[in-house]
Amino acid sequence: MRFLLTLTFFFSSLFAFCQEETRYKYPPLIADKIEAQITLDGVLDEEVWDSDEWATDFYQFFPSDTSLAKAQSKVRIVYDDKFLYIAAIMYNLGPRDRYVSTSLRRDYRGEQNDGISFVIDTFNDNTNAFQFGVNPYGVQRESLIANGGMQSSDLNLAWDNKWFSEAKIYEDHWIVEAAIPFSTLRYNDNAMNWNVNFYRIDSEYNERSTWTPIPRNFSVISLAFSRKLIFTEPLKKESANVSLIPYAAVATDKNFLEGTSNPMRPAFGGDAKVGIGPALNLDLTFNPDFSQVEVDEQVTNLDRFEIFFPERRQFFLENADLFADFGTRNVRPFFSRRIGVDRDENTGQNVQNQILFGGRLSGKIGEDWRIGLMNMQTANDEERGISGRNFSVAALQKKVFSRSNVGMIFINRETLDLGQEFSLFDPTDFNRLAGIDYNLASEDNRWTGKFFYHRTFEADNPENSGALHGQLNYNDLHIAASLSFSDIGENFNPQVGFTPRNDYKRVAGGFAYQFFPQSNLINRHGPGFESEILWNERLGVTDELHTLLYEIQFQSLSRFALTFNNRYTYLFAPFDPTRTRGEQLAAGTDYRNTFIGFRYIGNPRQAMFFTLRGEFGEYFTGDIKTLQGAMNWRLGYLANISMNFSYNNIRLPEPQNSADLFLIGPRIDLTFTKDLFWTTFFQYNNQIDNININTRVQWRYAPVSDFFLVYTDNYFPSNFAPKQRALIMKLNYWFNI
Repeated sequence: MRFLLTLTFFFSSLFAFCQEETRYKYPPLIADKIEAQITLDGVLDEEVWDSDEWATDFYQFFPSDTSLAKAQSKVRIVYDDKFLYIAAIMYNLGPRDRYVSTSLRRDYRGEQNDGISFVIDTFNDNTNAFQFGVNPYGVQRESLIANGGMQSSDLNLAWDNKWFSEAKIYEDHWIVEAAIPFSTLRYNDNAMNWNVNFYRIDSEYNERSTWTPIPRNFSVISLAFSRKLIFTEPLKKESANVSLIPYAAVATDKNFLEGTSNPMRPAFGGDAKVGIGPALNLDLTFNPDFSQVEVDEQVTNLDRFEIFFPERRQFFLENADLFADFGTRNVRPFFSRRIGVDRDENTGQNVQNQILFGGRLSGKIGEDWRIGLMNMQTANDEERGISGRNFSVAALQKKVFSRSNVGMIFINRETLDLGQEFSLFDPTDFNRLAGIDYNLASEDNRWTGKFFYHRTFEADNPENSGALHGQLNYNDLHIAASLSFSDIGENFNPQVGFTPRNDYKRVAGGFAYQFFPQSNLINRHGPGFESEILWNERLGVTDELHTLLYEIQFQSLSRFALTFNNRYTYLFAPFDPTRTRGEQLAAGTDYRNTFIGFRYIGNPRQAMFFTLRGEFGEYFTGDIKTLQGAMNWRLGYLANISMNFSYNNIRLPEPQNSADLFLIGPRIDLTFTKDLFWTTFFQYNNQIDNININTRVQWRYAPVSDFFLVYTDNYFPSNFAPKQRALIMKLNYWFNI
């Protein structure tokens, strides 16, 4: 703890003077308040668009960042009491009638799609923002940006909300008109300005451009680079902001392994979103149903530890970073997927457990403070030996300097018996965590870092139940470097988090250098290395991984990397390296293996492209050949057909098992219109001896209102004997009150 405090104090002092105003100084954009009616039709014939107040002179972000964009764009913003109106004109270098859109489905993604995106930082904190985007065919995307948009994973496209837009294609340009309700956004009352940026992706010219220049070594969604949007009159929140989202569903399922079935049964419930002032949001849910959420894609698991799957359920997504971004990748104090999942005491397997109700308050309180409060209650299930649990989370975050923040979190999981009027079912069955995080982000985005200390509390109050971590990153045009240290206690046990292992200390670092040649083929290339070592006081060094790499990014957007790796592994417990229930390697044995690897990502602008990853070399007492990837074929925007595959050829000396592990997952995604979609995928996994079929029809019959029909089936591959089968129909509707 003293080490962490020393590091935090040192780096806070070091960067206090670095976080002066160093952001690019560019003219702001003026947003006029209007009273005129605007028709969203992609035709800018309203008088409000006849103005000099347009955001112009977009700068190139890719393939270079040293000049104005070839294909220019311009954006104008106006507003009234209810809506923020945006008009955008995207020019081409000549006549053009064809654009790349991978799908007509909402929330298109990928840098191959033509589109314009509007990034809106309503609290001027350069840390969190809303993003709204439209492609030339009028397909929408909306997302939340967290952590300053430092990397693409900070973009959460699973967030949905209600807004309106239209697009129209002309001979040498295309136009977007959009209307975003102020009730969709969170902002300070009487706000006079926001931070904004706009970026365009153009597939024809292989160009990405931004209104505010962003160095190409950062993410295109980086919030460190923005300009002011200035309102001619303060923003007021005059009307109530309440949305009700009820649902009705019917479902039937059958478990052939246990000989049980449930006849077609109805279910009712829903969510409510209540704006408390302009900056806070109260989310309520009653008997939530997540049956329409697409199942996770299976993976071949050769690891000794649990695999992380991201949260997809809509209720947990808005302001999710307030809860989920404490900790680091494998030391997460809170993981919302723990809610609604429990252990079946009859089979020992993790199963879904009904959530009865829950509530969450999140958002801004003042200029520099954010708050998050959550409480969820799950149900009893006597047949499976599951007691209802109550989950409470409280998070508080304070902005410091220009883009850094300090956060505190408290998590409590308590066992409650609803049949006894919420009395404690087992007063000793609780798990709690308290922690503090410092997130560093310099004004110019070059320096970032994270420092935290967390501790868990249980009935027997064991010692050595803390987790300490410090990490510092540097990112410049040519150099990327990082250094981190972790100390995870033997009894650190965040049961509502994701921490696959404990009782270790870890030091890790990396360094990479990029060259930017004058080339029509290669955009950037360079060497790098990564290294990590884990140890504990009882056993000494238990894990090492050292990697040398060379990476090339081509002008076509394809990428290739070659790696040389050396790994050391000490086994704490018996382990079958194939995870096929074969003879296990003994606990207490250790292994050092050398292997090479490569990864290739094809040009996503092509109608057919593929990704490929491979590893070849030593594996415990034998060797392994791994080949993973995906083949993708796009038929315009109507169909996307892909084949995901994984093959592991493992050869071990007797008495251990050798194995050929296959995972094959063809997928077909059809988008008939912007409102009607059909997705079907098939997964064959011989490691778990399973075939899975999942097909889902979605009809968006009104804004953010859907009808779903979902069918899923699981079989044994050898004889196609069924395991489990389910059919679900669900209807929801979004009411604004």
